[in-house]
Amino acid sequence: MTKLVSERTGALVAGEKAPTDREVIVTECELAAAPETVWRALTEPDLLAAWLLPNDIRPERGASFTLKSPAGLPGERIDCQVLDAERPRLLRYTWRSAGRPGGPDTGSDLDTTVTFELFPTSSGGTRLRVSHAGFPASVKETVALRASQARTCGAPRALLRAA
Repeated sequence: MTKLVSERTGALVAGEKAPTDREVIVTECELAAAPETVWRALTEPDLLAAWLLPNDIRPERGASFTLKSPAGLPGERIDCQVLDAERPRLLRYTWRSAGRPGGPDTGSDLDTTVTFELFPTSSGGTRLRVSHAGFPASVKETVALRASQARTCGAPRALLRAA
């Protein structure tokens, strides 16, 4: 489920800018895997690459890492910095990428924050909430549509069966 949340970005985290008229996109799903397994899928480079993009993530507060487009795709890279990492319940990092005017994306630079919150379920699984905050209101619907079509929860389900 993807929700458009029209609100100002919330509380400040060290290194973040003051709240503005930016939008938040929230996706939630339930996964059969335990929070520790989902945490691994979000924080181990090979598992995260199978879900999202090749990367060099280190789940340590202050660590910088890069998400890279696969070979053969336009040279997009997403520069990230871990703001919070509380195993196995919270991962928050910055998401900074240059836009590609005329491309299928927003056409502008992104300077946003992604938050993964993991909640244990009564059945031993995980409720995963992904919040991507900081989008200009003018691109919210475009980004939300892409998020709803993305691998936010579908790919982790398949990946977690193997993890």
